[in-house]
Amino acid sequence: MNLPRLLLTAALAGCTYCLPAAAAPLAYVSNEGSASVSVIDTATDKVVATLKIGEKPRGIALSADGARLYLSDQTLNSLLVVDTAKGVEIARVKLGDSPEAIYLSADGKWISAAIEENDQVLLVDTAALKVARSMRMHGKNPEHAVFSPDGKWLYVSAEEADSVDVVDLAKGEVIKSVKVGDRPRGIGFLPDGSRAYVAAENADTVNVFDTKTHDVVARIKAGKRSNGVIVHPDGKRVFVTSGGEGSVQVIDTASNAIVARIAVGKRPWNMALTPDGKKLYVACGRSNAVAVIDTDTNAKVAEIPVGELPWGVAIR
Repeated sequence: MNLPRLLLTAALAGCTYCLPAAAAPLAYVSNEGSASVSVIDTATDKVVATLKIGEKPRGIALSADGARLYLSDQTLNSLLVVDTAKGVEIARVKLGDSPEAIYLSADGKWISAAIEENDQVLLVDTAALKVARSMRMHGKNPEHAVFSPDGKWLYVSAEEADSVDVVDLAKGEVIKSVKVGDRPRGIGFLPDGSRAYVAAENADTVNVFDTKTHDVVARIKAGKRSNGVIVHPDGKRVFVTSGGEGSVQVIDTASNAIVARIAVGKRPWNMALTPDGKKLYVACGRSNAVAVIDTDTNAKVAEIPVGELPWGVAIR
């Protein structure tokens, strides 16, 4: 482990790692261009620390208690595990060539890692910190592999594909591939797991899946180059980034209609919501900033400068 690179420079002068006690959750932003993670206090929407880690961090996830930060590093081909209290890397798990997004299962036992160059999805055991299973995908260059809330399924999108692979986790294999349009990207499930929403970037659409049948039951025309997807905790709204328009679309899940479009910044990518669903944090890669959206008013309320090419956001 390259521990000298794990120093944190806090907003407070002279501190190595001295985050103040936060009354609100912290948002962690992976900056692939500056090999760093920006830490944002969601109460003030200010960067309170910058973690220098890895070489090209992309995928990002937090344990349920917020004690561990997980990062996929595309250059190191590894999963980096960081102790958030100490700001130090405590483990490194070798993955495969060019890992992309990572996701934590609802029970916290597994991390999925999409391995782009190997056309695989790996499952990492979070207790043992080792790869427990490798699964070959049908789609080329997988990017997102998202657990259903009940942990039975993994929906996988791939950059060079027109379909979503549905993985039966009990069997550890793809049981169905469903056409969604060119270049599927972000995926989000309703809290009850009954529906999944998948953006197809080159088709400018969001596909709505019935997860009982794993069939597409609706296609929603969204913004240009639809990309990231996240579902509000109340299950009534889905947020979708539009990289070609620099906006976020808000979908009403009852009607499948877009009810708002919010300008955010250049190349909005992946997102995270505060646990109460009140604020949405959007990584805007080419703005080197995170946009903050008030989800009650569907208005951008802040723009926070972070590192170079922010890729993803995780909040606990």
